[in-house]
Amino acid sequence: MGSENQQWEQQVISWEYTSAATPDLNEVPIQPFPASLHEQGNTRVIALDLSKELETSYLATSPNLLASYVRICSNEQITTSVTATSEVFFVLRGSGRTETAEGTITWQQGDAFTLPCNQGITHHADEDSALYWSHDGPLLQYMGVTPNKAMFKPAFYSKAYMCNEVEKLREIALKEKRNRIGIILGNSDTAKTKTMTHTMWSLFNLLPKHEVQKPHRHQSVALDLAVFSGPETYTLIGKKVDENGDIINPVKAMWATNTVFVTPPGWWHSHHNESDQDAFVFPVQDAGLHTYMRTLDIQFVR
Repeated sequence: MGSENQQWEQQVISWEYTSAATPDLNEVPIQPFPASLHEQGNTRVIALDLSKELETSYLATSPNLLASYVRICSNEQITTSVTATSEVFFVLRGSGRTETAEGTITWQQGDAFTLPCNQGITHHADEDSALYWSHDGPLLQYMGVTPNKAMFKPAFYSKAYMCNEVEKLREIALKEKRNRIGIILGNSDTAKTKTMTHTMWSLFNLLPKHEVQKPHRHQSVALDLAVFSGPETYTLIGKKVDENGDIINPVKAMWATNTVFVTPPGWWHSHHNESDQDAFVFPVQDAGLHTYMRTLDIQFVR
């Protein structure tokens, strides 16, 4: 037997099938990240890091995604650069512009934009500003790869566009008694999967005042940005529902404007607005990847 055979055999390990079919990995936690993280201090990137909980050697908010707050003080700038195939930005507050190899875009509170792999972009703030930034860098870290091809063209989603589209759906939802009022944001290059990028998915969702959106679940992790909410607006999250479709022993994740919370994969969750104000949420998920793999498995309580 060759020396290579003996050396390679030293790597071999095996497990009995039925006891090892579901490995004991750390669960994705239900984790809030308050707005206070980006409301003061120097211009900087604030990673919403759960690498310790997920046991990764690199920054990660979920196994496949990393979310961050980007704080930019008035009349300052910051460059963000990451090895990723997809980046999603949402403007939490302020106004400014972002310079990219594809050109410069101007933005203000409530706008969103996406970029494929790039060599870095520079954000300039006209006033005190903050961005919510998510990307699939952890997925590439796990696979040990770097992107060499842009899989989609950049896209800009204005606040006016998103709000107008949702308002159109509000009228339809009332007539047809739909329980959801939201738009899935897409790109013409990823129309087949109906996702924002080929790996990432996002929804601009309205939760009207005094309304409840019934439980649903999916296998993608949701990094939920509460764009705006009044008091007593929250999500109930739990592993199981009872025969009435109510979540059993739920965890209560409160919404607060410009904050993020993590919803684990496969857990049931329902949205509740007990306030006198409409609320909006902007979840970012690795559902583009799951949709392509046919593993998203989204389900709704009916």
